[in-house]
Amino acid sequence: MLTGLISFLDILVTILVFAIVGRALLSWFVQDPSHPLMRLLIDVTEPILAPIRNRLPSSWMIDLSPLIAIVVIQIVWRLIVALALQ
Repeated sequence: MLTGLISFLDILVTILVFAIVGRALLSWFVQDPSHPLMRLLIDVTEPILAPIRNRLPSSWMIDLSPLIAIVVIQIVWRLIVALALQ
């Protein structure tokens, strides 16, 4: 049962990472945040990216919050899986 739950959560984590990457890539091409696909990606990823973005210096020319979010999500997820499978 535990491995089934971990597999399900792993799929959700993977979808979340793809949503963050998709939002970052799509933001280069779609400038309208009301575009349906962009709106979906913003709604899914903003609760994760906003707190990171708020802690980054505003003087940086590039938004690194997606990269930081993906790294943190992957580290935390691997720690959770390792602890759960012990």
